[in-house]
This record gives sequence, structure tokens and C-alpha cells, in this order.
Amino acid sequence: MHFKPRLLDCLRGYNRQHFVSDLSAGATVAVVALPLAMAFAMASGLKPEAGLFTAIIAGFLISALGGTRLQIGGPAGAFIVIVYGIVERYGVANLIIATALSGLMLFAMGLLKLGTLVRFIPVAVIIGFTNGIAVLIALSQVKDFLGLRIANMPAQFTGMLQALWQALPSLNLHALGLAAASLTILVFWRQVLSYLSRISPSARTLKFISALPGSVVVLVLAPLAVWVLGLQVDTIGSRFGGIPSELPQFQWPSFNHDTLALLILPATTLALLGAIESLLCARVADGMSNGMSGNKHSDKHDPNQELMAQGIANVVTPFFGGMPATGTIARTVTNIKSGAVSPVAGMVHAVALVLIMLLAAPLAQHVPLATLAAILMFVAWNMGEWRQFVQLKQYRMPYRITLLAVFLLTVVVDLTVAVQVGLLAACVTFIYRISSLSRVEPVVAHDHPELSGLETQVRGYRLYGALFFGAVTLMEDISKQLPSSALVLDLKNVIYMDSSGTDALKELAQQCERQQVHVVVCGLQHQPLDIAQRSGLLEHLPAEDFSADLHHGLLRGREIAQSGPSGSNPGP
Repeated sequence: MHFKPRLLDCLRGYNRQHFVSDLSAGATVAVVALPLAMAFAMASGLKPEAGLFTAIIAGFLISALGGTRLQIGGPAGAFIVIVYGIVERYGVANLIIATALSGLMLFAMGLLKLGTLVRFIPVAVIIGFTNGIAVLIALSQVKDFLGLRIANMPAQFTGMLQALWQALPSLNLHALGLAAASLTILVFWRQVLSYLSRISPSARTLKFISALPGSVVVLVLAPLAVWVLGLQVDTIGSRFGGIPSELPQFQWPSFNHDTLALLILPATTLALLGAIESLLCARVADGMSNGMSGNKHSDKHDPNQELMAQGIANVVTPFFGGMPATGTIARTVTNIKSGAVSPVAGMVHAVALVLIMLLAAPLAQHVPLATLAAILMFVAWNMGEWRQFVQLKQYRMPYRITLLAVFLLTVVVDLTVAVQVGLLAACVTFIYRISSLSRVEPVVAHDHPELSGLETQVRGYRLYGALFFGAVTLMEDISKQLPSSALVLDLKNVIYMDSSGTDALKELAQQCERQQVHVVVCGLQHQPLDIAQRSGLLEHLPAEDFSADLHHGLLRGREIAQSGPSGSNPGP
């Protein structure tokens, strides 16, 4: 077991200047994380403090124990749909168990060094379920965006649409106006900053304002608008009673083995999605920090260490009132742009959130839910890669089908089913493409004088690509046109061979033996040679029938043909 947090390396040569940079970046990230953590929790069917506890505990552990230098962990929008479904179907107590199970899976993935395998998940699958989740997040916020009265919002797509349609008469124009204004500020905040830069006489004031994210601005302005205008809208206080101004307490849920078995699949989905999100985020952080520091190697993350840290965080956090956590791109990008230099910034961000929660908890009860809905809709829009739909015509049909199938299944059916179908479709597509690259070509006498006059007695074939279960028909094609004396197989260009491929070769060799046809194999090397030896394929092949190249293999075939039936020595 190789467990070495990146923090240990970063602390070498760590100085006061580094700490000041991390302190400033961590405080900035905490301001950004505060509204997102509460919004993600409430959208998941949990109390707002669940998001804060997750950002604090998981954020601290992921930074302290992770394999990246600048990544920030915490609750993520990608989990909203899954968590909401688990809470609705199994309850909050079982969410704790499912999250802890996903943490154990993540730790096991890192321990077994499976971090690099996550990168092999096709882009079409990732884009499909990311865009699908974004649609579901936005749809789930329509209720609070419009101020609709819905007691229990269904988790399924059709149920959501039906509930929203039936509740449409309860539309709250105050909530709609406030949400629309909040969303407008979020969308145009950068343009507002550009305008302020032209009219502000103080560069220091502008620098302070530019450091404020739009989400914080609307969280300050929205409660003021509610108070000044007397708007009748739901707030965190009216629905949840505010957030606690104390640290979370350990809680042990009650569960039974029957429910535990049902949670395996949701937990697996949480683990897989968490691994994908965190490692994608880590790659983004690598690229940004390398570009800013000029060092191309020092910032490369350790995917296995990162998965182990994510696993520990997801095992610990739920027992203190938290929810699933992973690496978060928005907060990580903010951390890097704010000048962070080490994981200490992520730890500072967690401590800063504790201070904000302890000191400013009473103010959170005045935050309108319509404004949080606008924030989540803005997050959902930025989360999706919508241009991929426009550019679909540039890709091949299998890519289009995979992406659209995963997207539609995520929205209409279930994320777990979507990922399963997407991976299956990607595997089938991959097998088809690799098998189409594998081919067999006959060796013609025009190019090889060794076969002159012996075309019916000696035949040679070149095999290309991978000889695996998806390409075993190549052997069947050869067996239909066997020569009378010698069959020469050039395997020099075979780059991979599996057990199905060796079995197909054995069956061809056995057929040749029955028909008194000699088998000459040439060009075997690297992995195909190794598996041919281990599978016993070459056990009965004489040394003279194992040639280094096609030329010597054809000469051996000519020798066999000219020696006649009495001198032939069939292959295995």
C-alpha cells in the first residue's frame, strides 16, 4: 500500500509567503463554496447544513490526504439527482450507508491502483450523463424558481413534469421576479464588473468587488430586496428553520441487511461518478497550475492517492450529517486563480467555512429559496457541454448514438441505467472498431517468387491487428481455402492475441493436421508470442516450422511441398 498525501511534498520548503497566499485563496474559495454547498444540499432533498458539513469535513480531508496540490473537494451538483433519488426511496439514514459504501469502494479503487482506468471511460458517456444531470438539476429547481407549492417533488423525470404542471396555478410572481433578477445578475455579473472598472475611481475597491462571485452578490442583494419590497417568498428559515450555529455531531444510522443489499447499486453509481468527477477535476487543475507556474511536472496529480482520499472523506463525512463529496471544478478553478500554492488552501477554506457557519448562521435563514434556485440553474447551465449537441454531425454514428442514449436515459430513466448502457454501447463499439481493423491478406506469388509454381500446394497469409474474440472469423476464412501441403501464417503484424485467438489458431492447426497440411508460423513476437507459448499453441511445432519472417516461412513451405507427402510433418 502506497499512501502518501501530496501535502507532505508541498510542506517541504513551505514558508510564510506561501501561507499568506493559501490563506487568501482559501478564504476566497470559502465565500464561493458557501452558497453552492447549501444549494446542492437542498436540491438533494437534505437540509442546508448537510452541504456545509460536507464542504467543511470532506473539503478538509480531501485537501489534507489527496493526491493533488490545488483541488478543492465538497458537495457537487453531479450528485444531486442520485442523492435525491436515494433519499426519496430509502431515506436519509440509508443515504449515510450508501455514501459510506461508496467511500469504501473509492478507497479500494485507489488501493488497487485503478485510478488510471477511470480515464478510459469514453468521452461520449461522460458528456451524455453530465448534460443529462444538468437538465435534471435545472428541472428540479423550477419549483422554487416559480415559487410553486409542491409538497413532495418526485425524483423521476415524468413525475417532475406532472407535478410541475399540476402546481402551475400556484405560481408566485414575487418568487419568479426575484429568481429572474438573481439569474440576470449571475449571467451578466462579469459585464457589470467591466462597467464598474470604467466608473470606479479606486482600483482597490474594484479589486475587492471583482473578487466577489456573482452567487455571493445575489445572496446579499436578494434578502435586502425581500425586506425592502416586502416580497412574499419562501426562505431557508421558513422551510428549514435556518442552519445550526454549532459543529456537527456523530450519528450512527439504523439499518438492516436487506436494505444494505439494495444500496449496493446506488453506492456503486456514487463511487463511479465521484471518481470520474474528482479525476477530471484533477486533470483540469494540473493543466491550469502548470500553465500558471511554468512547471510541467510538479503539479501532476496522483490518481490513486486522490481516490483513497476521496474514499476516506466519503466514509467519514456522512456520519457527521454530510452527503457525498468529490472534487469540484468551480471551487478548484477559483482556488487556482486566487493564488493558492498548496493543499493548505483547501484546508483553510474548510476552517473559514466553520467560522462563517458559527458567526453568520442566523443570517442564512433570510436567504430566499428562489435565489438559490437561480444559482443552481446557472450552475447547471455551466455544467453542461451543450455545444457537443451542435457538433454531433461531425462524429460517427456510434459516438452519436452513445452520447444521445446516455443523455436521454439519464434524463428520462435513471443515471445508473444510463451509465451501464453507455459503457456497454462503448464496449460494443470498441470491439467492432478493433475487429474491423483486424484483417487477413493472402500472399501472392507475384510478390514472392518462393511460391512460383506451388500456388495450390503452399499458401501464405498475413494477419494484421488484434486476434481476439471479435476477430476469430479470420481463422474461419483461412480454413475454407486450405492448400494441399503447407499453410504459412505471418503473424508479425499481430499486436495482440487473447485466449479466443489462440483457440481459433489451435482449431485451424487441428483441421490442418486432419487434412495432412503442414502449418508454418512466422513473425510471432511480444505479447502474441508470450500467450502462444503459455497456452500450449506452440508445444508441438518443430523448431524448423517457427520462422522469424515471412521469407523464411515461405521457403520452409516450399521445402515441405517439394518433399512430398512422405516428408510432410503436419502441425499441431
